[in-house]
Amino acid sequence: MKLFKIFGLWATLSLCGISLYGQDLPAEGLNSLQTYRELPDSRERLNYFLKEADRYASQSPYDWLDQVNVDLNTAAQKQDTTALRIYRYIQASLYYDLGDYNKSVSIANDLFLEVDKKDTTSLQIVLDLIDQNYGQLKFSDKQIEIRKKKRDLGLVENISFYDIYADLGLYRKALRSYITEQKKNVDNSDLFQLANYNNTIGEFMLKDNTAAAALTYFKKAQGYLSVYSNDINEVRTEREKAEADLLEARIDGNIGRSHVKLTQYREALPFLETSIAYLEDMKEEHVHRDLDENILALAKAHLELDNLEKAVEYLGVQHLTDDADLRMKRNLLLSSYYHMVGDFENEVDRLRQNVRIQDSLDRSSLELNKQQLIAVTAEGELEDSRLVNDALKKEVEIGRAELQAQDMRINLVFISLVFTLLGLVGMVYAYMKSIKNQRLIAEQKQIISDALVEKDSLLKEIHHRVKNNLQMVSSLLSLQTKNTRSRAAIEALEEGKTRVKAMALIHQKLYQNDDLSVIEMQGYIESLINSVQSVFKKGGHRITITIDAEDVELDIDRAIPFGLILNELVSNSFKYAFPDPEQEGQIYIHIRKNGEGGFFEYTDNGVGLSEDSEERANNSMGIRLIKRLVNQLQSTLNTDKTAQGVRFWFNFK
Repeated sequence: MKLFKIFGLWATLSLCGISLYGQDLPAEGLNSLQTYRELPDSRERLNYFLKEADRYASQSPYDWLDQVNVDLNTAAQKQDTTALRIYRYIQASLYYDLGDYNKSVSIANDLFLEVDKKDTTSLQIVLDLIDQNYGQLKFSDKQIEIRKKKRDLGLVENISFYDIYADLGLYRKALRSYITEQKKNVDNSDLFQLANYNNTIGEFMLKDNTAAAALTYFKKAQGYLSVYSNDINEVRTEREKAEADLLEARIDGNIGRSHVKLTQYREALPFLETSIAYLEDMKEEHVHRDLDENILALAKAHLELDNLEKAVEYLGVQHLTDDADLRMKRNLLLSSYYHMVGDFENEVDRLRQNVRIQDSLDRSSLELNKQQLIAVTAEGELEDSRLVNDALKKEVEIGRAELQAQDMRINLVFISLVFTLLGLVGMVYAYMKSIKNQRLIAEQKQIISDALVEKDSLLKEIHHRVKNNLQMVSSLLSLQTKNTRSRAAIEALEEGKTRVKAMALIHQKLYQNDDLSVIEMQGYIESLINSVQSVFKKGGHRITITIDAEDVELDIDRAIPFGLILNELVSNSFKYAFPDPEQEGQIYIHIRKNGEGGFFEYTDNGVGLSEDSEERANNSMGIRLIKRLVNQLQSTLNTDKTAQGVRFWFNFK
């Protein structure tokens, strides 16, 4: 999606007044760089450089850069300022293709200062290159300045921000802006343009986690491109063929990643493999992120399909981009692989690496992104406001012209008609003002809605990270259990694991809920019981657990103590209440809310508490923990011995 086609915009470029069309190219048989060397002057070399679609097929960008540096030295010796500007421009383009955006934008900025301000074509393409470099460097605030400069110089009428919104993670806003700005420019007879348009919409949707809708647009893009490529009535140039092949590889990769998002792993494999095979042959930096994302998606698909050898093969591929998000995705996939093969030490190590990566993120960089986001949003709103004001001014000017024309035609006899028209103008003005106010209110509601969505996303991310950290603690306890021989220590560690899992489950339920303020207790208790059963239930036990907590919701401050209390009670029942494996065990859990308060009851029909063991049980860590948790709920634990088993109960606020 972020592929900026530098050369496509420069078809009429002339840094020195030259034309890029109508020039004869040398005969075939030489590779691109040799052909470039044999051209007689800098103008023809620039023309060839921009037209050659496959210039890196036999020589790398570094080989081209070495040649251009030689050309720069020769031009400097001859004091040929025109050639110097041309070669510096080619040099900046090569640095962009190599991914050295700082060098590229530095050269382009110097060129901009030297270009004649009347030469709008050269100004346009140099500012485009600067804009693209700032985009790759994530300098959104500088991109805004460059685009405003284009508008102020009269190079463009309106400026757009959808790509900057996407860089800042505002994919839904980027999608709306892209459709608004680009739909009117789409030629329905240009199949390649239609394919690219639908693919871009799909990419915004995929990044906004609406994979099903995105897949529909990718399929449409695939259909348009297929018709375009197979049209035998059209003769395509090498550049057009290369662009079509690259777009097809991107669409295939996007379809594959959409299937992975939808857990359709087997369907994803052929699309991802085809895309990777094409992108691996390309040497340009701008395709590396797509290639890395496709490789990680393919590894995830094989992992989910239990093709562990294939999965670890792709996870072992060296990343081409140094991106923190991609490194964290790779570490998560590797931790899942190590968990599946039982290598818990490496699993924990990968999770620790992700924690270190997250902690190493530069807070000042995050603050800069916030400032950039504010700048983009403010500029976008100002641009929208400017467009609305321009439209209103045009309407008012048209109205004035009509009134003046009428004034010239009518006589004093029709004064009443003039007053009628003035009243109509007032009504139109009031109506336009009302429409404007409604639009402003709608925009403000949208801003508030976006802010609430962002807040919910941040809260879910916090709960997700807390859950991940607690899972890491659980993994560490598992690792310690494997290295401990003392049975008492193992039991203590296992009990600790269940307590950690009980707390982790709370945070998991929270970030999975639409409402982040409360926990639905029936589902939470069922999940908690399943977790405890997996640890303590042995073969032969026949225990029936009845949970009566329907329609009970508690906030996190009360849900965590309840989870730990239940964890201790159910664990004790499994460990001590049913020593006879043939016994028909029954456990009953009851929670009810009544206004601001509520009632909790737990019973089992096990061996119960004997007289001589009651004091010992009250002094155990589990019972003491339960009592402290009940005190935290501002209540007191009550214990009743029944004919069969034991009953614990308390009221809570």
